[in-house]
Amino acid sequence: MVEKTEQSGFWPSLYDPFRAFGARVADWLSPATEASSGDAAYDITMELPGVTDEDVELTVDNGVLTISGEKKTSTEKKGDTWYFSERQYGAFRRAFRLPEDADGAAAAAHMEDGVLHITVPKKALEQPETAKKIKIAKS
Repeated sequence: MVEKTEQSGFWPSLYDPFRAFGARVADWLSPATEASSGDAAYDITMELPGVTDEDVELTVDNGVLTISGEKKTSTEKKGDTWYFSERQYGAFRRAFRLPEDADGAAAAAHMEDGVLHITVPKKALEQPETAKKIKIAKS
């Protein structure tokens, strides 16, 4: 969702396409991610080729799961002529607001073949009080 302030005049509409440009670039450069839900847990899978598990940090705080890390550059070989490089390096950070029934304290993760797998178990929600009829006592 993009926040948009209603203003009159020509100039505000001129800048509209550029308002969320930084967020769009960050989304384009962030690791590819999938999120799904099963009966017992939520699963998040993130592609992190070339990143070791020591370079990734996972935190859960106030219902938000944050994944951050860094893909470090390799050493350059002297004397090589580079024609192009499509590899991306640098820090990344993704945050996901967990649903109300997610148990963030019990989240677990493992890395396999450059893919990070995170499992967040579901917890039973407290049942809301059911309506009950109250009898009126006769005095």
